[in-house]
Amino acid sequence: MSNIILEAKKITKFFHDPLTVQVLKEISFSINRSEFVSVIGKSGCGKSTLLYILSTMDTDYEGELYIDGVAMRNRKEAELAKVRNEKIGFVFQFHYLLNEFSVLKNVMLPGLKLGKYSDKEVEHRAMEKLKILGIDNEALKNPNQLSGGQKQRVAIARALINDPLIIMGDEPTGNLDKKNSEIVFNIFQELASAYHQSLLIVTHDNEFAAKTKRIIEMEDGNIIRM
Repeated sequence: MSNIILEAKKITKFFHDPLTVQVLKEISFSINRSEFVSVIGKSGCGKSTLLYILSTMDTDYEGELYIDGVAMRNRKEAELAKVRNEKIGFVFQFHYLLNEFSVLKNVMLPGLKLGKYSDKEVEHRAMEKLKILGIDNEALKNPNQLSGGQKQRVAIARALINDPLIIMGDEPTGNLDKKNSEIVFNIFQELASAYHQSLLIVTHDNEFAAKTKRIIEMEDGNIIRM
């Protein structure tokens, strides 16, 4: 079984609005199982654009993307949606939790959508994830009763519910103070070391990036350091 869970080969991206601008230039790298990788670079260097391609949400690019050894190009949207739900967990700067549901139900939603386990089993798995993140006591509260740091931990639990191959984060600590940023970093670190979770995190926080296993630095659509 290959240790490589995600591979980008010469990913190139143009925007055509109204002028043609090249935003990514032959980006190539791979990520191994249980590797914790950060992507840094100034605003506008192409970090988030790259993340949208790697997460299969943007399909308009040149080059090849492999997730779990399978090529993602020219796949139907339904196939890509299945890959996103099964193999990728997302953590964004904003938690996107639904206040009309309890914390537990928010974590369960992607598991219910996947339809692989019974509702009871999904609930059990959701509680396990909340326990790992130390917020199982908040399970029956609604998200608007939690602090910002707690909400982000719920979002991480939700990202983990389907046991994804890789967690992708877009500025997951961008809205948090220093203390909560450290808590989130330590959670990611533990997921990589204890649970063999792969993580690819786009961040502006150089202190956060410096502690990850590998840094990919981007500038003007290129990788300048890895």
